[in-house]
Amino acid sequence: MSAPVLVVCRGDGDIGIARTLGRLGVKVHLIVEKGLTNPVWSSRYWATKKRWDFACSEEESVASLLDFGAVLQTAHGVPPILLTTSDWVAIFIERNSRPLQEQFVFPQPVRPIIRALANKWEMHLLANEHGIPTPVTVCPASRADVEEFLETNTLPCVVKPADPFLGDPSAKQIVYSRQDLIDRADREEASGGMNMVLQEFIPGNAESVWMCNGYFGSQPDRTVIFTGKKLRQVSPTGVASLAICLSNETVATQTRQLMEGLGYRGCVGIGFRYDTRDGSYKLLDVNARVSGIFRLFAGTNEMDVVRACYLDLTGQDAPATALQRGRKWMREDDVVVVLPAMGSRRVSIRDWVRSVRGVQEMHWFSADDPVPLLVWLREKIRRRLPARFGRVPKAS
Repeated sequence: MSAPVLVVCRGDGDIGIARTLGRLGVKVHLIVEKGLTNPVWSSRYWATKKRWDFACSEEESVASLLDFGAVLQTAHGVPPILLTTSDWVAIFIERNSRPLQEQFVFPQPVRPIIRALANKWEMHLLANEHGIPTPVTVCPASRADVEEFLETNTLPCVVKPADPFLGDPSAKQIVYSRQDLIDRADREEASGGMNMVLQEFIPGNAESVWMCNGYFGSQPDRTVIFTGKKLRQVSPTGVASLAICLSNETVATQTRQLMEGLGYRGCVGIGFRYDTRDGSYKLLDVNARVSGIFRLFAGTNEMDVVRACYLDLTGQDAPATALQRGRKWMREDDVVVVLPAMGSRRVSIRDWVRSVRGVQEMHWFSADDPVPLLVWLREKIRRRLPARFGRVPKAS
């Protein structure tokens, strides 16, 4: 009997879960944020879909999930598996794991760790504890701490919210001037307290960022690890728009060392930046849930971390797989990312075409599931038209 899957969506990476499991005949169900238009909703691979008001209380959310889980369990005869590509939802599931496990099956670490990994300062401390290289990082408690950081570190530096789920945190950014950093510190203090980390800027472009996608299962022999790197990204601190699978034993070993040391269970996406100054791979982020680009890392038999997770949680053996070296994945936004370089003639159309040669999978487009791309395009055009029309002079 095939276990159903419930995906709680608060982003756009969840479409990959629907497709990779739906193609195997698994019934995949969707809960998506109420009131938002999301191309993920339009995939043909969802068995059922419903909307959830993410602003309602935690107790109401747990009760609603349990009710839906009971319906799915009655319909399918087995408990549904609960998955997400959202940090917020992953933390919610971990925090409410005891009641949720009454109706759902989901990976559970040896101890609660997902919220700590989402906190950039706590993640940094955990990495140090397990011998994983990290950029120089401080967590200032006052403007004086920021000024002390400036005395011993050069700019630019990277500023991130320490706890991205505390209050209304400022966005992650690269800061180039002392005054800009002091101004941000003043705003943080004025808002009720510092909630940021300062991180040394490691020189390098998108291609210096290596990624590792893994699944850490109930037994060590059920662990699957894939590696690759970015080729382009949507912004200086953003997600990949073009990426490639390449073997990197150091990145794989560091990922295994950290996640097994923490007793982690489940899917994970990790970012490292290669530092040419000392030849090390330094930890940037740990996304303790399904990565939004996990389909980049489809193995030689299409095995990916979500399929490995599903097979493990349903007591099935996953077939052996291997990294598809050279496999490329692309977000459709990559066209927009490269346009400025084309405009300044630093990149030609031929260069771009050459760079995307070998792309085997795209984020929104799929020949067997074309509607999400059309919805994505419609939303892109809809958001741009008002600004365009606003510049058209009225007829006299």
